Amino acid sequence: MRSTSSKLICAWSLSAGLAIATACATNPATGKKEVSLMSEQQEIATGQQLDGEVIKQMGVYNDPELQRYVNDIGMRIAKISPRPNLPWKFTVVNQPAVNAFALPGGFIYVTRGIMPFLDDEAELAGVLGHEIGHVTARHSAQQYTKATGASIGVTLLSIFVPQARPFQGLTETALGVLFLKYGRDDENQADELGAQYAAQGGWDPRGVAGMLSTLDRIDASQGSSKGVPNWLSTHPAPANRVEHMQQVIAKIPDTHPGAGMGERDRATFLQKVDGIIFGDNPEEGIVRGNQFLHKDMRFALAFPPGWDVQNTPQQVVAKDPNADAFVLLELVPQASGSIDQVAVGSMQNAGFRALSGGRTQLHGLDAFVGTYQGNLQGLGNSIVRAAHISHDGKVFMVAGIAPQQVYQRVQGELDTAVSSFRPLSQQEAANLQPNRVDLYTVRQGDTWESIASRAGDGTIKPSTLAIMNHRNPSEAPPPGARIKIVVAG
Repeated sequence: MRSTSSKLICAWSLSAGLAIATACATNPATGKKEVSLMSEQQEIATGQQLDGEVIKQMGVYNDPELQRYVNDIGMRIAKISPRPNLPWKFTVVNQPAVNAFALPGGFIYVTRGIMPFLDDEAELAGVLGHEIGHVTARHSAQQYTKATGASIGVTLLSIFVPQARPFQGLTETALGVLFLKYGRDDENQADELGAQYAAQGGWDPRGVAGMLSTLDRIDASQGSSKGVPNWLSTHPAPANRVEHMQQVIAKIPDTHPGAGMGERDRATFLQKVDGIIFGDNPEEGIVRGNQFLHKDMRFALAFPPGWDVQNTPQQVVAKDPNADAFVLLELVPQASGSIDQVAVGSMQNAGFRALSGGRTQLHGLDAFVGTYQGNLQGLGNSIVRAAHISHDGKVFMVAGIAPQQVYQRVQGELDTAVSSFRPLSQQEAANLQPNRVDLYTVRQGDTWESIASRAGDGTIKPSTLAIMNHRNPSEAPPPGARIKIVVAG
């Protein structure tokens, strides 16, 4: 949840310049003739337009040295691709999800969340080469054209409860087409191109297979990360994908026999990711146990223990893992008038009628707490217990949501969560620091459990720590190995 409202009430449409007739063109990556709905100039224009939206929505990770490192590797690969003259741009975006994606025209993004899960520079080159492959083969242009031409509206961010969209105000934008799944053929082709480009650039192409194996383990152990879909939810991973890549790599000529298939450079890569933020950023709010704390806006909220929490730039949502019950936190946009007027008016605008309510104080803050009833698509007749709270010149809404038949069972948990909103003291806010990646040399007797426990309870799972270092969680870390760990903020 960001300090300022970042709602993008924007629906992209094909302009007159993009609504073009189908044409036949040569695919620059394959040399084959195929249908093309976008000229190269239109690819570039589309990418430039959407690049601003990506940056606005996701933010650029504030590490100039890391940005230069990623851009230098990306440009080195792009310049040997079949489309070296595109306005290539490589950006590390400030998102904790494990992901990478491409826009038409040569705009490539990797999240800061993917970086700790890569093992060396060859794997980073494999990720960038894969995304470059999507651009050179015009997969990203085809996806964008296909989706916008069909008027598909896809939200940019994953959320637990799309049925509660009257509360969310989340954008329905063509930017969401970036997270539609590519087809298996496109994925295989991008894998192959990525390995070829990496090898031509001097890196070990086996980095592509290594990165796929690690990302597959992440997907199996964790599922989706927070904020945006993870890499394997947007890039399908058929069971034979790693095996297929091993066969492809075996056919790539070894132009570096003395170095064994090219450069890997783990030492430089580890140096670049040392200190990178892991997980949530306090500037956009962090989850600690069942609490959500926001450093800049100086507030805290306690969700029911054991509920799954999703933090996005627009709002924070917690879900009961065993029922359709939710707690939602968001800013009320352009709130004006008394807290009573804001509360009742915003709920009426969302289609809910008040059953009861009144003004009160929550931890010293003026608030209006009420119970409302209305219909939500997918949930049906629902009850909402909502607090509208005035804090630091803003109005926040904390709402507990459940279908009528579920509400009575979870009412106590919802009431407790809704009334838990409190201001943070200046000292509490100052003490909020992000978790970060650090480097550590394994000692005799260390286990993944013992190493993870040093960061503090719940900071990182032992299995995640093992996967970060390309190890099976069931195997002990080898003494003397230089590994990535996570240290608590």
